[in-house]
Amino acid sequence: MAAEDGSESPGPGETKKGKSKTPRKAKENLLKQKSPAEFFAENKNIAGFDNPGKCLYTTVRELVENALDSAESISELPVVEITIEEIGKAKFNSMIGLVDRERIDEKLYDDYETEKAREKRLAKEARAQEIQARNAALGKKVKETAASKVMKGRGEALFYRVICKDNGKGMPHDDIPNMFGRVLSGTKYGLKQTRGKFGLGAKMALIWSKMSTGFPIEISSSMKRQNYISFCRLDIDIHRNIPHIHLHEKRDNKEKWHGAGIQVVIEGNWTTYRSKILHYMRQMAVITPYAQFLFRFVSDAPEYALILLLNLPTDHQLIQLPLSIFMFYSPCSKNITISFARRTDVMPPVPAETKHHPSSVDLLLIKRLIEETSKQNLLQFLQHEFIKIRKSYAERLIGEMGPEFNPKMSVKALSSRQIVRIHQLFRQAKFDDPNGDCLSPAGEYNLRLGIIKELHPDMVATYSGSAQVFEGHPFIVEAGVSVGGKDVKQGLNIFRFANRIPLLFEQGGDVVTRTAMKRINWSSYKINQVQDKVGVFVSIVSTKIPFKGTGKEYIGDDISEIATAVKSAIQQCCIQLKSKIVKKMQAREQQERKRNLSKYIPDATGAVYEVLKEMAKLHASKKRRYEGEAADILRKVSGQLITRETLQEKLAQHVEQVDYEMALEYATQSGVSEEPREDIYIQSLDYGKSFFDLCSPAFVFRLFS
Repeated sequence: MAAEDGSESPGPGETKKGKSKTPRKAKENLLKQKSPAEFFAENKNIAGFDNPGKCLYTTVRELVENALDSAESISELPVVEITIEEIGKAKFNSMIGLVDRERIDEKLYDDYETEKAREKRLAKEARAQEIQARNAALGKKVKETAASKVMKGRGEALFYRVICKDNGKGMPHDDIPNMFGRVLSGTKYGLKQTRGKFGLGAKMALIWSKMSTGFPIEISSSMKRQNYISFCRLDIDIHRNIPHIHLHEKRDNKEKWHGAGIQVVIEGNWTTYRSKILHYMRQMAVITPYAQFLFRFVSDAPEYALILLLNLPTDHQLIQLPLSIFMFYSPCSKNITISFARRTDVMPPVPAETKHHPSSVDLLLIKRLIEETSKQNLLQFLQHEFIKIRKSYAERLIGEMGPEFNPKMSVKALSSRQIVRIHQLFRQAKFDDPNGDCLSPAGEYNLRLGIIKELHPDMVATYSGSAQVFEGHPFIVEAGVSVGGKDVKQGLNIFRFANRIPLLFEQGGDVVTRTAMKRINWSSYKINQVQDKVGVFVSIVSTKIPFKGTGKEYIGDDISEIATAVKSAIQQCCIQLKSKIVKKMQAREQQERKRNLSKYIPDATGAVYEVLKEMAKLHASKKRRYEGEAADILRKVSGQLITRETLQEKLAQHVEQVDYEMALEYATQSGVSEEPREDIYIQSLDYGKSFFDLCSPAFVFRLFS
């Protein structure tokens, strides 16, 4: 084909130089694959790593829960130490070998401030400081000024070293790289009540560390009766989902320590998530009173405190200067150390792994169980791979499947069509509900001790329900309701737990919150949900917690079985509290009645005595004659044998007698029931035994022997 200028134009599939070239395939049409580590790195919000502050909170949470699981798996009373060390920018740069550079182009940075904006800000801060100084001089509460906030914000560390150490089971030396450097690998994939299910946890902390700081994770671990400590420093190959090992060696274990210690450096925000982390530790201490927690926050940069010089001598020359001159900023430590002591040595039983209930399986699970089973025929497979299927019931099921099934047929030879038939029968047949033997709730004893230890309420009631079933999975709901307490706000304070994990986020849509707010008539139990300090504690344990959303932060309100069980558990606690509150109200009314009667005794005595004196005068002048006992009383009044004081004393004795008789009558009608004694544990001086039970006969014998 010729062009208008006489030259040949390129034909189809040819370049301008006349060379043929195959058209390139569009990039969007190329088939790509992602490793699990790469997927979670790009969608880290699924695992609770939404922002730097939430990343710090989730890292602490995952490490603490892994530590508790490790200790509980060997029935060891958990001792968990968690440390958050703040790392300033200068220290972080020195750790990675970067040299700080002075800014050349200030306008390039997002914190650049024009001269006019700076003057305006300084004037505003000066006015706020003067107001604050005047308030302090008048004894009013001094609030933090914008200036102090600005000074704290400048140089604020964005990086943190999180260290968690426990006394748990430890990890085998050779398994450590895969346990921390390979996503979706772990020991919690069986059907069992566990705190974690996804095989993420510390692996996501490592991924976030690699994304935000580039530092590897460090693991120290030793198992019982092991004479060495396994030390491993590694990071993760995101694209291949395999560990990248920097160092893996065995070190001497002279102290015979067992457990695990994990250290990771991440970007975070302590300022915004400080309260969440501390609330999490406190609620964890409530649900696990048998554990001992030590939490530390170590600050790298000083926090500036406002110092007011208000006690200057009157003849001092500076007294003529403005108040703002007397204020300056002084560095002070913002380190935190909180110890949550162990209250009891009674631990819940270790959760047992169980088999699947027929009504809870799907086609993929049935196929996987067939591949993994060691049983040869169909009868043995049904009988041993599922719960609630006895031999006789398995034979009835096989007979119902059709003529192509028989008890002796090979389970490995089942076709896809036959597996579908088994699945359909499982969905239609009737099976006994699973029991809760495989579950490990905290128990009323531990829940009660945890509430008392952390909240110090005026009264508390607990209740543990029986095992119930949702979609073939057993669950147990425990509840506690407290009234009063330390650091408890007025109104309903709701504490939610799932598999003994505190749930702090997305409270509004949770079944516990909605039940406590909308389905409980608190006034019928003599509880004022607005003015009283009410704590509502609900713990749900199950082999499968039906979380809503990917964050595992709340349980939906659309599951009727769980909603009914939660409501019943809270009501049972309220019924217990109502009897205590009624008794308290009656005792208060009785005291108030006695107080009112005693209050009017002097006035009543004076009035009665004046009447008696007038009557005595009339009797003495014979204007009116009284006979019998009345005459004797009037003669005693005239002879000063009955005075105002003796009359007042008699009236007070009568009030006491009436009060005693009414209390005796009430006790006779309602029955005298002594409040059950609670076991009180105090730490002993002998560290060989952690606690004494003050109510135990052994302690009483030891006390008096």
